[in-house]
Amino acid sequence: MYSLAVDDLALVVGRARRGDRRAFGELYARFHRAVHGVVLARVAYQDAADLVQDVFAAALERLPQLGEVAAFPGWLMAIARNRAIDHVRGKKPSEELGELPGPPARAAEVAQVLAALRELPEAYQETLVMRLVEGMTGPEIAAQTGLAEGSVRVNLHRGMKLLRERLGIDKEAADVG
Repeated sequence: MYSLAVDDLALVVGRARRGDRRAFGELYARFHRAVHGVVLARVAYQDAADLVQDVFAAALERLPQLGEVAAFPGWLMAIARNRAIDHVRGKKPSEELGELPGPPARAAEVAQVLAALRELPEAYQETLVMRLVEGMTGPEIAAQTGLAEGSVRVNLHRGMKLLRERLGIDKEAADVG
């Protein structure tokens, strides 16, 4: 199995570019949560998994066109954003959330949070979904999106503040609960 430390990401991307399907599988294993987070920030829950597959199929097809292998994380996230935007084009906002898993009361809460989250600036949406839904750490988000760790921290902090404001949640009450 290929190690995917930052130092050898270029090696794995290079092998995948030369047609090594196992290397591409390693890229999928490493980046699918981040892609899912980017997609889920924009599309209905039930559509996200199919779009993630679509993103990786497009990436596999276009991988030989990737100029700099070190740009792979940002390039992949751009494909995810574009596919998600294309998917929601022309849909009504009420159609975007769709059916959410779980008990009806919990699904209603999740829908409310996702609706509020989708009103935030794009950078906050993506980092918050990666953190809150995908369970990724700040350093993982940075490594998989190409953002600096400091930028991720700022996006998470400011995004959570705005999300709490939109949901009417007092920070002290949220920290206690």
